[in-house]
Amino acid sequence: MTTFDDILEEAGKFGRFQKRIFALLCMASMPFAGVYVGVVFQGFTPDHWCHDPGLEQLRENCGLPLEKARRLILPLVNSSAGVLPSQCQRYDVDWNFTDLTCENLDRDITEAQRAAWPTTSCKNGWEYDYEGRESFVTEFDLVCTDAWLVDVLQAILGVGFLVGSVCIGFLADKFGRKVSFLVSNVLSALTGILVAISPNYISLVVFRALHGFGVKGGWMVAYVLITELVGVEYRRVVGVFFQMAFSCGIIVLPLVAYLIPNWRWIQVAFTLPYIIFMSYYWFVPESPRWLLSQNNSSKAVEITEALAKENKKTLSKNIKTLKDDAHSASGSFMDLIRTPNIRKYTLILSFNWFTSAVVYQGLIMRLGILGGNVYIDFLISGLVEFPAAFLILFTIERIGRRLPFATANIVSGAACLITAFIPESLLWLKTVMACVGRLGISMAFEIVMFVNTELYPTFIRNLGVSVCCTLCDIGGIVVPFLLYRLAVIWLELPLIIFGVLAVIAGGLVLLLPETKGVPLPETIDDIELPNRNKEDTNTSHQL
Repeated sequence: MTTFDDILEEAGKFGRFQKRIFALLCMASMPFAGVYVGVVFQGFTPDHWCHDPGLEQLRENCGLPLEKARRLILPLVNSSAGVLPSQCQRYDVDWNFTDLTCENLDRDITEAQRAAWPTTSCKNGWEYDYEGRESFVTEFDLVCTDAWLVDVLQAILGVGFLVGSVCIGFLADKFGRKVSFLVSNVLSALTGILVAISPNYISLVVFRALHGFGVKGGWMVAYVLITELVGVEYRRVVGVFFQMAFSCGIIVLPLVAYLIPNWRWIQVAFTLPYIIFMSYYWFVPESPRWLLSQNNSSKAVEITEALAKENKKTLSKNIKTLKDDAHSASGSFMDLIRTPNIRKYTLILSFNWFTSAVVYQGLIMRLGILGGNVYIDFLISGLVEFPAAFLILFTIERIGRRLPFATANIVSGAACLITAFIPESLLWLKTVMACVGRLGISMAFEIVMFVNTELYPTFIRNLGVSVCCTLCDIGGIVVPFLLYRLAVIWLELPLIIFGVLAVIAGGLVLLLPETKGVPLPETIDDIELPNRNKEDTNTSHQL
């Protein structure tokens, strides 16, 4: 029996054929970044204040500048940033029926006078300082008592990611990688346009959930497809560069958002690539490994021969005996928690997936509430992901997995904690430490996938990765509430939470075994009784 890995020895493990498919699928990874963290721009909350229709005529008559008018109608309130004009209340004064004149308005009104004025909520709506731009916050007035609805919009996207990963992953195993990838792109394109034309908040919530369903599932299928087409030793490199394509999307995102002032057209820009990806029907093949698992050897041989031809390789007659090398045994969820070591791995890896998602997504989304130039800050934040990828490639085969994995988490956590207590006067230091935190968590997020696949025995490996990865999407659901609600109390409070989570995650990683140079486990005994297996191996060598 000849396996697909045996044939790749002849056909080429990462030749021209695989490189072409890899380039096409990397392009599919880029727009996912816009969907994942596009809320920073699409849901941007600018400086806002209550609209007072009675003040408009007074401003025209007295020639009041905007800042003077804002100070006049807005009471001062305590906030996490100090004493500032209220964004959610105004003085309940009919300016056309007061004894104030334009001369009085030119002089400062005493605090005693202000204290005597009644206040009211922004019953006439809000005004926004957004320079002709529009986000769904400004269009649907998702501020003040409705600010939590922005959290729901991002959380519902995470729900879509979670359900889509499971459902489209099932479809990929049942009907094939290529079909599932194309179906997910059709769904992503359709729902993306529906998001862009949503007439109200409720429809926006529904369509964003469906959009997340298609986008995340398609992204995961693309990752699986390219890793199944290359030789085993190229999978890690391919995985890292596939993630780097996502990082390229992070860098392009602020440019797109800067050039397009309306959130609806930004959504269209995110969606157009998914329409183009439908053409991959003619350029991307089905996975030969999946075809073999479905006993469709003839089609698998046809694709493998095309692979060898494009790679300018010649196949031997062994291709006629090409068979699936997958194990027939299948595991259940109980296998992930039944035995002590595997249970420990499951709990530690699940916590790391959760932490990586919360800290990574939280640090990016935090850029939208800092008050600086969100476009420049976002670009700088995205650039640090490239050193993270190269550090992974440099360290995992030289040092191992465990130490870089733990160090990345701990460094990220420490950087978050330090950043929280650096004063605003040292802005350059605050920026540097925040970038260090982003670099560390980017490394941890990419390494956790490698470690996850190397710690489980073969018959529950895919199940283990799927279950642990679920915590990543749950983290994406939690993070908007964690970030935006805690920032109202104190702007740096989310950083402290992120820092504590990352440090704990790094410490737990040290409880995992090193997997560098260790053969992939095949059975539960390989995990639970590693020393006995080593002794058996030594004995067989002596015999």
